[in-house]
This record gives sequence, C-alpha cells and structure tokens, in this order.
Amino acid sequence: MTRKTVRIAMNGVTGRMGHRQHLVRSILAIREQGGLDLGDGTVLWPEPVLVGRREHALRALAERHGLEHFSTDLDAVLADDDVDIYFDAQVTSAREEALKKAIAAGKHIYTEKPTSTGLDGALELARLAAARGIRHGVVQDKLFLPGLRKLKRLVDSGFFGRVLSVRGEFGYWVFEGDRQPAQRPSWNYRAEDGGGIVVDMFPHWEYVLHELFGRVRSVQALTATHVPQRWDESGKPYDATADDAAYAVFELDGGIVAQINSSWAVRVNRDELVEFQVDGTEGSAVAGLRDCRVQHRSTTPKPVWNPDIPATYSFRDQWQEVPDNEEFDNGFKAQWELFLRHVHADAPYHWDLLAGARGVQLAELGLRSSAEGRRIEVPEIAP
Repeated sequence: MTRKTVRIAMNGVTGRMGHRQHLVRSILAIREQGGLDLGDGTVLWPEPVLVGRREHALRALAERHGLEHFSTDLDAVLADDDVDIYFDAQVTSAREEALKKAIAAGKHIYTEKPTSTGLDGALELARLAAARGIRHGVVQDKLFLPGLRKLKRLVDSGFFGRVLSVRGEFGYWVFEGDRQPAQRPSWNYRAEDGGGIVVDMFPHWEYVLHELFGRVRSVQALTATHVPQRWDESGKPYDATADDAAYAVFELDGGIVAQINSSWAVRVNRDELVEFQVDGTEGSAVAGLRDCRVQHRSTTPKPVWNPDIPATYSFRDQWQEVPDNEEFDNGFKAQWELFLRHVHADAPYHWDLLAGARGVQLAELGLRSSAEGRRIEVPEIAP
C-alpha cells in the first residue's frame, strides 16, 4: 500500500461543530482507522492545518490532538502549494470571502453551509469554482443520518406508493444564557452577524426534501423571535434580532406538500430532536436521527373518533421498526470520505456549491415570504 498525504486547511475548527464533527469525528477518525483506502493500493492520509483568528486556541487544539500545523495567516496557508483542500466552518458572515480566496488559490473546496449570506454570492462561488476547474463540495450531513438513510431506502423501494405529504418537527429549548449557559453561540441570535434559524436550517431542509422527494417549487413561511433577549458568552444581555423559530409550508415536485416547524424555543416531546413523518397511499414512516418506524397500508388500523371514551390502545405500538441492515458511520465522516474520494479517485459527487446555492436561495425566499406575508415560487437554478 502507498500512503499519500493530503494537507487540508481547516478554518473555524475552534468552534463546536468544526471541532467535534469535522476535526475529531471525521478527519482524526479517518487517521485513527489508518487512513482512507482508495481501493487501488493507495491510502489517503489527511493532515489537517488548523486555521483561525486566535493563536492560543489553535495551539491548545493542536497540542490536545497531537497535530503539528496551525496558523492565523489564511493567506499564507492558501499560498502553500502543499495544501490541497480548503475547508470552512467559520461563521457565515466570514465564509464567502475566505472561499473566494481559496478558489483563487486553486484549492479544492469543502465547506459548511450556508455558503454565503445571499444567493448572488452563493452563485458567484459556484461559477468561480467551475471556471477555476477545482473540485468543490458542501456539507449536507443529514442525508447520511441512519434514520434518513432508512427513509431513503423506503422511498427508493416504492414503499410509500404515491407520496402525499411530509411533516417535519425540529428544535429544542436553547437556554437564554442567564440562569443556565446557552447551548449555542450568541451570534446565532443576531441577524447582523448572520444568525437566524431560517438561515441555519432552511438549507438543510432544501437538500433533505430535494434528495428524498423532489425539488422545492414554492415556500410560504412565518418567522418569529419568541425570545427577544438573551445573554452572551460573557454574561451580558443583548437583543435577539434574528428569528429563533420558523413555520413553513413547501410545495414539491408532484404536488407533495411538506410542512416543517423549526424552533429554538420549543421543549421536546418526541423521540428525537428532529423527526419527519412521510405519508403515502401505500404506507407511512416516521424517521429521526437514528430510528425509522413504518406502518403499511395492509396493517393500518381504522381509528374512530370518539372523545367520550378513553383510548384502550397505543397508536405508537402499531408501528414497526425498520432494521439497520448495515453499519452506519458518523454522517460527517461518511461525507468527508466521499469528498476525498471525489478529489483523489475521481468518484462521483453532486453535493457541490450549486447545491449549496439552492439552500441559500430557499433561506432567502423563506425570509422574504415571511416579511411579505405570501407564498413565493422557487425558481430553478441553472448551472
């Protein structure tokens, strides 16, 4: 076996998502398994170069994980010919400029979403990358969750018959930061810093709906800032200027109706933090992060509305668990491996910057729909 080192500039890995999911559970996990076997006698060995603004945080992170390379000088890192891939997990407002620099330097691009704060910027990134001839990918991690992979298996098998509707519930209570520390950074709740649940979650809903059921044709959304004041990391109060909840109806190809509620001001009374119920003419399913339950038409009971007597049965017990039937790796790691194969083994990969632009478009139109109080058509984005 021949080992080939791949140097990856990783910008923003001092943050929660960049550190836990992308550095530790993806890149370092690939190293722990001995690298990525390409199947042709070559093993890719990812060598991260940590990039950020705070040198002390980068140094501490590198020392904790036994890494040698870190820098606060992004331009110098991008000028290094040995750096092959640039990865971005910064705050959204800083991402577009950094991605443009990396594209100009000829680096392959892998990035978190949203790729930009607006559709024009997201499309420009896709066009610049295409003109430069680099490989590019956008994180679409929820497609690789066990629950949604089981759901995709059901869709592909024709289990649902004709799909009628999709209902999604996502969210949890994010503490305000006064009595208990918040689970999310304060910039998430300031619109001027690129925060807001629509900007954060609608790109996810776009690719989930698009990949499993069909293109989003229209959106009608209502946003809210349910918690108007929060406390930042230093304990100071601030005004929450971004939406912390969104209630949306999407129309998909084939007349499928999807309704998704997203909220950081809701307490969880469901099995998982996100669940999707899909109803079709032949069967239904409820999928979460890991589990998926089904009820086929042939085993569907016949409920009768009678509020005068208590129910003598459990509706949940009438559903059947979908078995794993395969090993499910960490979703972020699985997509990292696919992107590395795309860059170094010419494997197919379609979750690119244009796909990322569709997510930015849906978020932009969702906010516009709420502001104007109307349903808005979603134009198709051309390559």
